[in-house]
Amino acid sequence: MISSNIPLFQPLGRKIRLITLLLIVVGLDFAFGKSVNPIPDSTIALKQWLNQNFAKGRIPPFSFVYNGKKSEDFIRQWQFKSEKLNSSEPNTDEFLYTYSDIQSGLCIKCTVTCFNDFQSVEWVLKFANASDKNTPIIEKVAAIDYSFVSEGNGSFILHHNRGSDAQRNDFQPIDEKMKIGKSIYMTPTGGRSSDNTGFPFFNIETPGQQGIIAAIGWTGKWYADVMQTDDKTVSLKSGMEKMQLSLKPLEEIRTPKICLLFWKGADRMIGHNQFRQFVLAHHSRKVNGKYAEYPLSGSFDYGDPEPCGEYNCLTEEFAVALVKRYQQFRVLPEVFWLDAGWYTGCGWDKAKGGWWQNVGNWTVDKERFPNGLKPVSDAAHKTGAKFMVWFEPERVSPGSMIDKEHSEWLIKLKGNDNFLFDLGNKDALAWLTKLIGDLIQSEGIDNYRQDFNFDPMPYWEANDKPGRIGISEIRHIEGLYAFWDALLTRFPNLLIDNCASGGRRLDLETTSRSAPLWRTDYQYGEPNGYQCHTYGLNFYLPIHGTAIYKTDSYTFRSGLGATAVMNWEVTGKASEPIPALQKRIQDFKSLRPYFYSDYYPLTESRNNTGDNVWLAYQMNRPVQKDGIIIAFRRGGANSESINVKLSGLESDATYELFFEDYGLRVQKTGREMMEGIEISIPQKPASLLVSYHQLVSVK
Repeated sequence: MISSNIPLFQPLGRKIRLITLLLIVVGLDFAFGKSVNPIPDSTIALKQWLNQNFAKGRIPPFSFVYNGKKSEDFIRQWQFKSEKLNSSEPNTDEFLYTYSDIQSGLCIKCTVTCFNDFQSVEWVLKFANASDKNTPIIEKVAAIDYSFVSEGNGSFILHHNRGSDAQRNDFQPIDEKMKIGKSIYMTPTGGRSSDNTGFPFFNIETPGQQGIIAAIGWTGKWYADVMQTDDKTVSLKSGMEKMQLSLKPLEEIRTPKICLLFWKGADRMIGHNQFRQFVLAHHSRKVNGKYAEYPLSGSFDYGDPEPCGEYNCLTEEFAVALVKRYQQFRVLPEVFWLDAGWYTGCGWDKAKGGWWQNVGNWTVDKERFPNGLKPVSDAAHKTGAKFMVWFEPERVSPGSMIDKEHSEWLIKLKGNDNFLFDLGNKDALAWLTKLIGDLIQSEGIDNYRQDFNFDPMPYWEANDKPGRIGISEIRHIEGLYAFWDALLTRFPNLLIDNCASGGRRLDLETTSRSAPLWRTDYQYGEPNGYQCHTYGLNFYLPIHGTAIYKTDSYTFRSGLGATAVMNWEVTGKASEPIPALQKRIQDFKSLRPYFYSDYYPLTESRNNTGDNVWLAYQMNRPVQKDGIIIAFRRGGANSESINVKLSGLESDATYELFFEDYGLRVQKTGREMMEGIEISIPQKPASLLVSYHQLVSVK
C-alpha cells in the first residue's frame, strides 16, 4: 500500500526517487488507472485479470473516441456497474460490466464470459443510446486495446495465416518475428472475414514459454494491430476497421467479439491444441448436447453436357435415380448435397441464364421438379441419409423474384449486376427468415448450405450516410447472426455449411454456428493444394472439409479432414471402381475421429506449397493414446525419406506403429518417437499412412 502521508513538497532528488519507486511498485499505467498485467497462467489468475481490468476506477481493455476525446481520459468518471449473470453454458461464468455517461446518455455494455475449463475469456461490447437525442460521434472503437507483459525478456513471434482467395497458399501459416516499435496490421481484403489478406485467428508467442491465441468474431472488415513495445510487452488492438457514427435515440449496436486463450508450455502447439479443443467445447454446433459430427457428403453433379451447368439439367427423376444408384452399389454418403441451380429460371436453355444469374429466385423450378424437392429428400431419407441444399440469399440478380417484389430491400451499386439483400432491414430479415425456414421444412432439408460470392464492403460504404459510417456493415452482420440463430432455433438438428467462394467467411461467430464443408474454390481436385489447406487450417479449426475426387491413396488422403465431399461419379465409364469407393468410405469413417483431436505439423510451413517438398502431419488422441501420421512425397521431392519428431506421447510408454501401406508393424518408445523416426516413400508422388497406439504394459 502506498502511504498517503508523503509530503507534497520535498527536495527534488528525494521526490524523483519516490516517484520512481511508485512507478516500479505499481506500474506507470496503474498509476493512471490502466492495468498492464502478466499473462494469466491459471484459471485463478484469469479471474484476477478480469477483476483488475473490469473494475470501478480502472480503464477497461477496450477503447474508443467519443466527441473527439479518447475514452481513457474520461471513462473512469462514468458510472460503473458490475453484475454476475446466470450462464446458460456449462463451465462458464458470465458477467455484465456497464459504463454509463449520464450527460449524453451513452451506455457501453460489456458482456464477458470466462471459461473455467480453459484459460480463456471473451467479450463483446454494445453501445446504446439511452437518451432522446443523437449522441456525439463514436469512432476508432477498439474492442480490445491492451498490453500484455511476458514473464521473460526476448523476441515475440506472431503466428498467423493468410485468408482464402482460391490459391494453393490459402490459409498459409506465417511466422513473423516481431521488432520493437513495428506493428503488424492484419485485415481481410473486403467485407468477408477470412478473404485473402486476413485470417481472424492468430497466436502471439511471447518469451517465457507462454502466449495468447486471439480470435475475432466479426463476419465483416475487422482489423488487428499487434506490436511489441519493449522486451517484455506486446500490445493488441482489434475491432471493426471503419466506424464513425452517431447513435440515434434508443439505438444500440454491437462490436466484434474478442476471444483470448492464454497458454503456457515449451511448444506453441500446446496453445493451438488447447484452442482446437476450446472451439469444439464452446464454439461448435451442438446437437443433443454434443458437438456435431459433420458429414461425408455425396454430390449430384457429374458434368452434364453443354450447355448444362451445375445442376441446371438435374430433374426429380434423375436425382431420385442417383440416390437409388448410390444405394444399389452400397456407397451411400451421409448427406446428399444439392448445389446451385435447382431454383426457378435455371435450366439447360442458356437464354434463361445460369445458376448465378437467377439467385433471388428462391422457389423450386417446377419444370424439372414438379413436386418440389421433397421427393428427392424423401428418397435420401429412405436410405438413412440426409439432404442438403445450396442457397445464396444475400446476393440478388436483376429481374429475379426478390428484385421484382422487394426492390426496396436491396442495396444496389452502380455498374454492378449483383444486388445485396439488406439483412440490416428488419422487415427484410423477417421475410427472408420465414421464406428460407419454410423451404427447409416443406422440402425436407436437413443441412443448409449458404454461399456468398461477392464483396459486400462497397455496398455497405455506398449505403452509409454522413455521420453514420459503418452502420450498414454493423446491421448486416447483426442480421446475419440473427438469421442463422433463428434457423438453428427452429430446427435444432440443422447443420449449416458456411461457404463464401470457399472459406472466405471464417471467424469465431460463424464457427460457432457453422462449418466450411467446401473450404476453398481453389482448383478442383488438385491434391497438393488440398494438403496445404489442411495443414494451415488445422492450427485453429478442427472442423473443415473439401472434396475427394479419386480413390487413389494420394488423392484420397489429400482431402481428408473432419468432413469431406465424395465427388465420385457412379453413372458411367469414368466412374471409379465400386469396391474402391466402398473401401474409401470405410477408410474415411475410421479416420475422421482423429481430426477432432490434437494436431502437430511434422514438416515446415515455409515453402510447403512447392511440388518438390514433403508435407506431413500428426493427429494425436491423448485420451485414447493413439494417433495417425499422414505424409506426402510430392512429385518433385528428391529425398525418399524424412525424419519426423512426434509430439504428445508418453516418453516411457511403448507404442506399436503400423505402416499401413507396407503392412509393417514396429514397436518404439514414446521417447524414441519424439526424438525422431524415419519414414520412407520410394515412389513419387505418393503418400504414407502410419497409425499407432500405446501398448498396455503387463506387470
